[in-house]
Amino acid sequence: MNKKMMTMMVALATASLAYAAEAPVTDAMLAGAAGNTHEVLSFGMGSEGQRFSPLTQINTKTVAKLVPAWSMSFGGEKQRGQESQPLIHNGKMFITASYSRIYAVDLKTGTKLWKYEHRLPEGIMPCCDVVNRGAALYGNLVIFGTLDAQLVALDQNTGEVVWKEKVGDYAAGYSMTAAPLIAKGLLLTGVSGGEFGIVGRVDARDPMTGQLVWSRPTVEGHMGTRYDKDGKASDNGISGTVNKTWPGELWKTGGASTWMGGTYDASTGLAYFGTGNPAPWNSHLRPGDNLFSSSTVAIDVSTGTIKWAYQNTPNDAWDFDGANEFVTFDMDGKRYGGKADRNGFFYVIDAKSGKLHNAFPFVRKITWASGIDLKTGRPNFIAANRPGDPTKGADNTKGSTVFSAPAFLGAKNQMPMAYNPGTKLFYVPANEWGMDIWNEPISYKKGGAYLGAGFTIRPIFDDYIGALRAIDPKTGKIVWEVKNNAPLWGGVMSTAGGLVFYGTPEGYLKALDAKSGKELWKFQTGSGVVAPPVTWQDGDTQYVAVVSGWGGAVPLWGGEVAKKINLLEQGGSVWVFKLTK
Repeated sequence: MNKKMMTMMVALATASLAYAAEAPVTDAMLAGAAGNTHEVLSFGMGSEGQRFSPLTQINTKTVAKLVPAWSMSFGGEKQRGQESQPLIHNGKMFITASYSRIYAVDLKTGTKLWKYEHRLPEGIMPCCDVVNRGAALYGNLVIFGTLDAQLVALDQNTGEVVWKEKVGDYAAGYSMTAAPLIAKGLLLTGVSGGEFGIVGRVDARDPMTGQLVWSRPTVEGHMGTRYDKDGKASDNGISGTVNKTWPGELWKTGGASTWMGGTYDASTGLAYFGTGNPAPWNSHLRPGDNLFSSSTVAIDVSTGTIKWAYQNTPNDAWDFDGANEFVTFDMDGKRYGGKADRNGFFYVIDAKSGKLHNAFPFVRKITWASGIDLKTGRPNFIAANRPGDPTKGADNTKGSTVFSAPAFLGAKNQMPMAYNPGTKLFYVPANEWGMDIWNEPISYKKGGAYLGAGFTIRPIFDDYIGALRAIDPKTGKIVWEVKNNAPLWGGVMSTAGGLVFYGTPEGYLKALDAKSGKELWKFQTGSGVVAPPVTWQDGDTQYVAVVSGWGGAVPLWGGEVAKKINLLEQGGSVWVFKLTK
């Protein structure tokens, strides 16, 4: 081969690589996202939500040499809680931040390339801080939801708005905080606002235009809708029978918000969304199971049909919610889903049929139920530990107070867990706390808090609140745990390098041995970590990134716990690490 020919081939190869680097995000790329070591294309590091990386350069032997590569501040005074998971594509990092902001950052230098700051109206009503958990990538777009319940699609290179769609009425309590999900070429999103009596639902849209394809409510009695290419709506049937599990008119403002978004498994063709608490909290006003609140619903992505639903907490009286992620995995030759519910039980469910396989506690103290009946799938309620009916109180203004564990912020809240197919363990950020809770009279008013309950959260143990736990889904055993003084509120990542990464409100990003839980490395980020880490490889170098910025629901709703940790500082930055040479 002559020199001219070789030069030409090198040039063609270079051009081909450059073109590939600028390739738009496709369905095929998203289908392989969990195994993509060079990019992070979706929330959950793959649509199944396992948050596992096959990378091994950073491992149990080398992690001690992990050092900062760069850090970027979100700037300004708009700090508060930073719960975002970064996305990595085309040499850029895409990060959402508090107050409905999103940034594109140069991966190599940490230089801000562009910033979009959504103009929020007065009167937004986010329940649990002004957070955002991330975006979705599709084609040349980056798409995220806003606190005034809009979806915004931006050009990945310029940050210019390509389309924008209203999802709900913010004046009625609707908002959006979750990262969207792309499945089978559709953009799937949920809604927040269960504390304001909104109606939860899952929407499917064309990700390139924002046009609705179908909409599936998650409160029994509400109609589902399909849309044709011209946007014309047609009946998609009723999600259950009116008044079957909801009394009177309460189903019309029933909550069940899908505020954490969903996961998708190509092997089943189903998207899995957790649904939030029924509204109001006062369960004596709504006897019955109140479907599909505090549940997991499995939705056929092509049609919007609910194929199965499993209710974790029927007639929820404690705001145990059910919005936590459903993470699919293989066990004994079958496909299952694992869910660490706010109510304190870990559920293992057949991902295709919805049949309960196992359920067991993953926290030390549970007072509302003695266990889960594996034959019926229903909890064995402890009747005395349900907050009392206010109409039977001494003056009809307050029901009897009970102490309940977990507290309503949950044994696990928004912080996503991870699953490692090598160790066959789930790594769950858990919290041990309880609450005094009582019921009060309440009536629905648009835009008003719709609780009908009062509460005070309290620590249970003197030496810790948070605990990262390695859980065997087959046996239900806690294999190891690492305790933490403050509640854990950030997500987890596991790697084939034998590591588990997670953050703490005290400001540390930590790496543990995945088999033993031994701490191998930590770094102080300057503010509390309430976001999940990610990892990728650029060239011959593996990187780890996490967003830092204390906030979220704990300092707002945490009662005695919030007072205990009120010295923690706010912030807003992203940190990127690599091994020192």
